[in-house]
Amino acid sequence: MVEMHLLAVNVDFKYDPIYVLGVVASFNRFMQGYRPERDKESIFNALCQAVGGNPQQYQDDAEKLKAAVGRLSAQELVDWFGSPTPLEGAEDIHTTVAAIADNPKFKYSRLFAIGLYTLLEQAEPELVQDAKQSMEMLQRIGQTLHLPQEKLQKDLELYRSNLEKMAQAQIAIEDAIKADRKKREQREQEKKKATTGPSDSPESTTAS
Repeated sequence: MVEMHLLAVNVDFKYDPIYVLGVVASFNRFMQGYRPERDKESIFNALCQAVGGNPQQYQDDAEKLKAAVGRLSAQELVDWFGSPTPLEGAEDIHTTVAAIADNPKFKYSRLFAIGLYTLLEQAEPELVQDAKQSMEMLQRIGQTLHLPQEKLQKDLELYRSNLEKMAQAQIAIEDAIKADRKKREQREQEKKKATTGPSDSPESTTAS
């Protein structure tokens, strides 16, 4: 939210679908596993509204862009940024990309970088598993758009690292929940045994 606010008050910042996709994608990824699930929508709405944004527009623009790029391969996506043309379902995105490339005052942000990463992930999910190859493609896109290469690389490396940490944390939390549930079940079983006592057996009846 801090970064979104700083961008919102920057005179060089302009709303664009790639930035918006970065906002939506990062929120969805980092809120995975949040409970209660029903509160996620209200949190996202509050996040957008806090900077004067329309939550529904954010969601709609992000989904339109993902759907349009989903028809391209990773290489086609890189080539498209070099010579943008209208995409089905996101007909205006080519003018936005061309304007970014031609704007020396374009306000780059980490969220815009995440948007680019998400586009590449949408085009070819397997490719982003290869950090080196995906970074090379994203840097080619960055060169086309005249983005700060060193900052782009650092921001995306940090994003990937945070995603990995989140995945590890979720696994640890799930394991802890399972272990706690197992302990509670064992305690319940022990309580039942203590309450009911040993069952009568033929041997004990004969002995008495």
